[in-house]
Amino acid sequence: MTKANVLQLGLLLFFLVGIIYGSLQVFGLNPDKAGIASEGLLLLLVLAWVASYFFRVVSGKMTFMEQRKRYLEEYKQITDREVEKKFDSMSNDEKASLIQQLQVEKNNNK
Repeated sequence: MTKANVLQLGLLLFFLVGIIYGSLQVFGLNPDKAGIASEGLLLLLVLAWVASYFFRVVSGKMTFMEQRKRYLEEYKQITDREVEKKFDSMSNDEKASLIQQLQVEKNNNK
């Protein structure tokens, strides 16, 4: 959620609670009780919002984390294509030499 979305949601909540406050007064609730009821609703909405934020933090569903996953996947696809293209452009002797070199390195790392 961007900063602009947070501001928009905050303003929406502010006006929504104001509308509820006015509606409760229209339906006959005195201003004190209507204020308490609308403030209670606002508190519940804000607590639910904060709880959803903590849930996204714990589950790793934050906007930054999602963007990072997408970036890493796209980067891997691009680099895989480039490596494949470079490998395909090599001669058979170069390919055999590279494969042999990789096998030697693999055996040395064991």
